[in-house]
Amino acid sequence: MNLPTKLTVLRIILSIFIMILLMFPFEAIGIYFPVLRTNIDIDMKYVIAGIIFIIASITDFLDGYLARKNNQVTDTGKMLDAIADKFLVNPILIIFAAEGLLSPIVPVVIVVRDIVVNTIKMQAASHGKVVAAISSGKIKTASLMIGMVLLFFADVPFIYINIRVDLLFIYFATIMSLISMIQYYQLNKKILFIENEK
Repeated sequence: MNLPTKLTVLRIILSIFIMILLMFPFEAIGIYFPVLRTNIDIDMKYVIAGIIFIIASITDFLDGYLARKNNQVTDTGKMLDAIADKFLVNPILIIFAAEGLLSPIVPVVIVVRDIVVNTIKMQAASHGKVVAAISSGKIKTASLMIGMVLLFFADVPFIYINIRVDLLFIYFATIMSLISMIQYYQLNKKILFIENEK
């Protein structure tokens, strides 16, 4: 297992740790995270999870960069990277929605978009074609990551001026998810309806 793949596996492990941190009923076993009280209450559990999320996001950049730089791109690495990306983002969006921090429509749209795009990519791969990333998808990812980081940290400092920048980024990313899904379909619809040769 090369270094880029190890970083990808680390991202999956960090994602699991974030999910446990956010979902485990620590209060039931007598563990209480401090709450930073200023003009707003900031739950330190989310701050810790946010720091881990940032570290995991950095590994997302590093694994791809190192794989390309050192010519260590492998099929296993690409598969794990795709899994790790979804593992890092989608469950956390669902948790945020369950906590009432954002609308449930966000994880629904993001997950449906991922299913459609991954189906397109698998169909293309079955015909020996590679579906390249498109700019709208990259904009979606960047906006979503920024919004999620801000949401972990209670949208500080913007919350103090009553502007929800975190949700602006997340809802913009949701719109870009729909746009990128449509673009992926338009660019690859011919491949989707090609029957495999028997």
